[in-house]
Amino acid sequence: MSTRQWAALLLGLALVAGLVVLALRSPAPAEAGVQLRASAASAPASAPAPANTSPLKLAARQDAQAQRQVWQQRLERAQQSLDHYKQATRYPPESRPISEHPDQRQPFAPVVSESPMRTPDGKGVDGVRIVSTQDRVFMSGTETVNFSIAALDASGKALPLLATRALAFDLPDPRQALGRPQVGLSFVAAGDGVLRAAFNPASQGFADFAGTLRVQVQYNQNGRLGQISFDTVYQPLIPAQWTGQVREQIAQGSLDFLVGAKVAQAGRYVVSARVEDAKGQMFALLQFNEEVEAGQQEFRLRLFGKLVQDLQPTFPLRLRDVQGFLLVADRFPDRAMMPRWPGLVYSSASHALGSFSSAEWTSEERQRYLDEYGKDVSTAQQKLADLNPPKP
Repeated sequence: MSTRQWAALLLGLALVAGLVVLALRSPAPAEAGVQLRASAASAPASAPAPANTSPLKLAARQDAQAQRQVWQQRLERAQQSLDHYKQATRYPPESRPISEHPDQRQPFAPVVSESPMRTPDGKGVDGVRIVSTQDRVFMSGTETVNFSIAALDASGKALPLLATRALAFDLPDPRQALGRPQVGLSFVAAGDGVLRAAFNPASQGFADFAGTLRVQVQYNQNGRLGQISFDTVYQPLIPAQWTGQVREQIAQGSLDFLVGAKVAQAGRYVVSARVEDAKGQMFALLQFNEEVEAGQQEFRLRLFGKLVQDLQPTFPLRLRDVQGFLLVADRFPDRAMMPRWPGLVYSSASHALGSFSSAEWTSEERQRYLDEYGKDVSTAQQKLADLNPPKP
């Protein structure tokens, strides 16, 4: 073997010996894991997580916060309900601001209806509107209802209109075998082109009838036919008459208007009137709703003291537009109207504001509701207090 070959052989043996030594020094996989665990165990331990950030306590804290939010919202709603009810009932039901009843400002205003003209087959007529009015719906005794019909173009100009037929009749009543004979009415056009007619049931065949009467009118507008109906509720009974006498008195810190009436039939009467101040500003709606005996009576319309204190109207005050009816239970019609008393009825004396009480209205029912709403507020407050214990 040559010297070069020996050198190569020795170099190979040296490499093999080196690999064997390295293999003997390297730990086995299991031993390496043991060494890693031992190394980890010998390393300094990290600080433990704070006790208050543990999952259970964190969840409890979040739940308590959610409950506080829920009860805070309940407290706000309960307080709002209490405040709203207290504010809404500070005056009695029979003496309220007229702003709460805008539809009662003009009780005797005509009922107005407006719609596009339609032919008998239901087709609309372009550019033509039919405007109708009736000055009352409920009637009693010898009262008369007035009707009007007008045809208008798009600009509001009156168009020619002719009534071709008008009939008054009672609506079918299943309790009666036959209806009453129909009565013809006359709708006449005045100089303004408006058709007008008056209907008096007592003198036109319905003096002993109680129920709904319909007036049906057929008309011709420039060769095009149309139809319109008016309904009234008639009761022949006049249950009471106004005497025309009104007096006033200060009682329990309020101003009473005592309106005289001669009552023919006893029962529950509902009466309403409006009050305006010396400047003509309407500010109060007064109502009476009580059982009344037959004979000479006075309907007490009370202007509540706190309402006067809060709104501070200018004296003298004016009572106006009085209306009333007898409530007829379990029958139709359910009312018998007293005669209307429109316009100014009575002017009061001038009273100092100090004559009127500023106390809120009280009643057993109101106090019961205030107590219940108050309990809701107290319950929510107590729950919040339990969820927010005092800090040590």
